[in-house]
Amino acid sequence: MIIAKHQVEILETPQRLSDYLIGKFEEIQTRKGIKKAIEKRQVLVNDEIASTAYWVQSHDVISLQESQALPPKQFELDLEIPYEDDYLAVVIKPAGIPVSGNLYKTLFNALGHNLQHSKQVDALRWPLPVHRLDTATSGLVIVAKTHSVRVALGKMFEDRKVSKRYRAILQGTMEGEGIVDSDIDGKEAVTHYQVVENVQTLKGTSLTLIDLFPITGRKHQLRIHCSSLGLPIVGDQLYQGDVSMKTDKGLFLVAVELNFVHPASNEHIKVEIPMPEKFNSYIAREKKRFEKHNPIPNAQ
Repeated sequence: MIIAKHQVEILETPQRLSDYLIGKFEEIQTRKGIKKAIEKRQVLVNDEIASTAYWVQSHDVISLQESQALPPKQFELDLEIPYEDDYLAVVIKPAGIPVSGNLYKTLFNALGHNLQHSKQVDALRWPLPVHRLDTATSGLVIVAKTHSVRVALGKMFEDRKVSKRYRAILQGTMEGEGIVDSDIDGKEAVTHYQVVENVQTLKGTSLTLIDLFPITGRKHQLRIHCSSLGLPIVGDQLYQGDVSMKTDKGLFLVAVELNFVHPASNEHIKVEIPMPEKFNSYIAREKKRFEKHNPIPNAQ
């Protein structure tokens, strides 16, 4: 499973792979981790397994794949599981936990503690996530339990046959619905949005509670698209807007709904969860503060 990709731009001089990759993948932050991933054959350059002796060239495509040589470490984090059968599961990833990578506290390492092993003949040795959420984003993730379902789900994501809905709180005012189609890193990126509610604040602006429907799946797509509109997501530390709107509650972005056809049963599967309580609390607090300083005049 490819968990991250990086396109090399123009390099004036070639760089050793282990040096070049520092800071390029969110999943691996240290030189030691990079070298270990290369030695474990997790790093591909132009779809070929790379070695530590490789020198990176302009336009190389570097991929990071999940390590399957060793079983996941047992991270005993209790997960909420809205859906599970013998072929797949849909779990809720907490904010602040990466889906996978060379870390102990990952969703991948927590799956064995939470899911039942498949009894199918092509059961995977351990369950595998088939797509990713940013570390800072919480919400629904599909997990495969069999080889055939893993392949089928991968193809469904590639063909855009899995629909996703995210809920976010933006800094600023937006009305109605529409489409953002600005490219990301030179690649097509399309997001449909639909406003749920506007909330006035004491900071001379408002908050927008919004549903986001990514049509494509570029890295940080929703965060980049919202920021490009001048309406960054509250709590976003990468694509920042008005510093006065930051909170200590993390990123206000959650994957709340998935729709897809079950690869084994051909049934339509819809999994939907409510937005986290921190969304309700934050909106309620801002409404209360605004109303306290802007009381409605008594009717005459």
